[in-house]
Amino acid sequence: MRTGFRISSLVPSGLVFDGVSDSEDSVILAVRSEAAEAQCPLCATLSRRVHSRYIRHVADLPSAGRKVRLRLLTRRFTCEVPHCRRRIFAERFGEDVVPLRRRRTARLEHIVHHLGLALGGRPAASFAKRLMLPVSNDTLLRVVRRRAAMPMDPLLVVGIDDWAFRRNRRYGTIVCDLERRRIVALLPDREMATVQAWLSKHPGINIVSRDRGGGYGEAAAKALPNAIQVADRWHLMENASAAFLEAVRRSMSKIRAAIGATTIDLKLLTCAEKLRYQGYLRRQDSHAAIAALVSDGVPLKEIVRRTGHSRNLDRQISRGGGTDIFRTRQSTLDGHLPFLDAQWSGGCRNGAELWRRLRGQGFKGSLRVVAEWATRRRRAETISRQQLQRVPAARTIAQLMTMKRDHLTKAETVTVAAIEQSVPMLADANALVGRFHAMIRKRAEIELEPWIDESKRSLIGSFANGIANDKGAVHAAITQPWSNGQVEAQITKLKLVKRQMYGRAKLDLLQARLIGAP
Repeated sequence: MRTGFRISSLVPSGLVFDGVSDSEDSVILAVRSEAAEAQCPLCATLSRRVHSRYIRHVADLPSAGRKVRLRLLTRRFTCEVPHCRRRIFAERFGEDVVPLRRRRTARLEHIVHHLGLALGGRPAASFAKRLMLPVSNDTLLRVVRRRAAMPMDPLLVVGIDDWAFRRNRRYGTIVCDLERRRIVALLPDREMATVQAWLSKHPGINIVSRDRGGGYGEAAAKALPNAIQVADRWHLMENASAAFLEAVRRSMSKIRAAIGATTIDLKLLTCAEKLRYQGYLRRQDSHAAIAALVSDGVPLKEIVRRTGHSRNLDRQISRGGGTDIFRTRQSTLDGHLPFLDAQWSGGCRNGAELWRRLRGQGFKGSLRVVAEWATRRRRAETISRQQLQRVPAARTIAQLMTMKRDHLTKAETVTVAAIEQSVPMLADANALVGRFHAMIRKRAEIELEPWIDESKRSLIGSFANGIANDKGAVHAAITQPWSNGQVEAQITKLKLVKRQMYGRAKLDLLQARLIGAP
């Protein structure tokens, strides 16, 4: 075979080139060890006495678009130490040349390993085929598992969170080294005993960052009583916003009395809204029965047994929720209402024609939405303006109340002002949530105690009690630089790798790809 380079340059270091031959799809290089002696693997004695020879066929890196195979001449030596139990042994070529009992050279194994780490099984096998590296998807995964090296560095600051094997069904726990920004452990579940056992094996941990779930905090307190627990700042702010949204939902009856109609006119309802209103009327009786049991001091567990409703529903009603009639959502027509009003005032009263004109304005909704609006508008022409006032959804009201006034329209500003005037406790809760967000952003830990004392008497008292019970972790979240942001990023990476492998994403393989990568 004529080539423009030396064939011996293809041979790994430590081997001697003897010859080359051709086959249909590959180049075969005859090589042997350059050493004259070998070391006994049992007694480590050097021996020069050759017993016999045999041939090993080892795959190597491809060259010029062709596969390369090594025809490796391997010698068997006789151990000359009388008391050694290993009488005959085969020579070793070194883990950095040809590893023991491998059919690939070390440099090819390195490439196969990194292909498996980057792409997984089938994608890596398909890509390897284009690179003239004949390895199967199972071989790639075996190499990834075998070469996984778990980190041994001492842990001082860790972040803990849960991740889903299957959403709402099965969860695991991820532990990250926040100093080195990498995953250090994947646990098979999120049980407190499992997390506690893992933390107990690492007594050097000084700081544990976690979300506000009670399980991880209790496990860290039992396993590492002297460690500082840090609540995640993003979850703190999100929980505060969720507490305010719940307060808005509990105040919807007062909000409706302030900005909307206090009675329901069935003539103004569409067919879908009539069905929802009838369901609300049916639920009123059961809600009244639950409220009566709560007022009589009946325990929640007994209420669940008597009524047959879920514990969550009974708890929600006992706290004043669950009384909203319509879960009003944002409509696709909201951004086009000025145009519809102008067309209606101009004399266009046909729903189909209005829909066709809206399509020219970029409207993507269906004809049914516009037709229902036209029907409701036509029926409402004889009704007073106060009865036509549409009450926004609780989420929309919460969003309007937390936005800056400069970003609101005139109508939205009037709506917010009416709510704050009629429901002053809701306005106070909004101010407290704003103060809490500012306290977290500005790291003003001195404001935490006064805020807790004031918030316990407001509509977000339940959230304030939770902050008081977890005061140490919340204070650390304000003063410490650590948070679970890095953990959330690693969970995103874990999900990407898990979905990439489809059904092959077992825990040991995930650990090998995410933790064991050098």
